[in-house]
Parts: sequence; C-alpha cells; structure tokens
Amino acid sequence: MVFWTIAYRRGWATKVQLGQAVAKGLITAEQYKTITGEDYNA
Repeated sequence: MVFWTIAYRRGWATKVQLGQAVAKGLITAEQYKTITGEDYNA
C-alpha cells in the first residue's frame, strides 16, 4: 500500500487507477479509503 499512497499523493496515480488496483486485488477497498479519503464504489 505504501507505493499506492506515495503515487497518489504525488499525482502519479489517479482515483481511477486506484480503483483498478482494487478490482485487480492489489489493494483493498479499505486501503483505497485510507489513501483517497473516499469510499470505494465498484
């Protein structure tokens, strides 16, 4: 999750890309919420 947190904060990853990471099982919906501050909606 550290990679995704850094990537999001630096603008290297968007919410859409993080959503794709959830769909692929790379991060959980809870981690998505921690990173973005928003609930994950599939």
